[in-house]
Amino acid sequence: MSNYGNLQKVIDGKRKFGITPHIPGGFITPENLEKIAIVAKRYNGVIKITSGQRILITNLEESDLPLIWEELGMMPAVKTQNSVKNVEMCPAGFCKRAKHNTIGIGMRLSKRYHWAEMPCRTKIGVAGCRNACGSVYSKDVGIIADKTGFMVTVGGSGGYNPRMSDIIAIDLTEKAAENLVDIIFEYYKENAEAGEKLGFFIDRIGIEKFKSDVFKIID
Repeated sequence: MSNYGNLQKVIDGKRKFGITPHIPGGFITPENLEKIAIVAKRYNGVIKITSGQRILITNLEESDLPLIWEELGMMPAVKTQNSVKNVEMCPAGFCKRAKHNTIGIGMRLSKRYHWAEMPCRTKIGVAGCRNACGSVYSKDVGIIADKTGFMVTVGGSGGYNPRMSDIIAIDLTEKAAENLVDIIFEYYKENAEAGEKLGFFIDRIGIEKFKSDVFKIID
């Protein structure tokens, strides 16, 4: 297995590395949580809860990374740069505000797309109500449940060049929303330039053309 470690800040010539295990949707078993704590303590790691619903273990020695991954028995959150990095989701099935339990659709999208190659780094957000916990409107693709059905959003970005996503469909069934995500990614992979974020691709061709082309595929 590759080390899958990221070089952290170099201080006084000392190189330290961080790793981020894959935690689907931010839901982790007590056993895996305990395992992360034990391994981090054994290798003098520092634990950081990230904004992407993950656990970063940093302050690690590069030479220790293969053993650390072996002891964790977990997959890395990110394998390649231009891919689906994560699927963030709210705790809809446990939240009183949720209009629909979106954990199921979120986990299906995670299994289907996590690590999938894309023209650029890509994030998916799923939320059970329009509060959109998990910053769904800043994700490349989002699914949001409402009283009357599901909304699908595209083109969000919270990085160096922030962009609010566009709502391209409302009042969909769960199946229709999931199918629309499939078509969006198919169209994006076939037509975007290498290294082009989905939002920048939409800005280049225009949101109306994007919507028209995507819905033509559906028809």
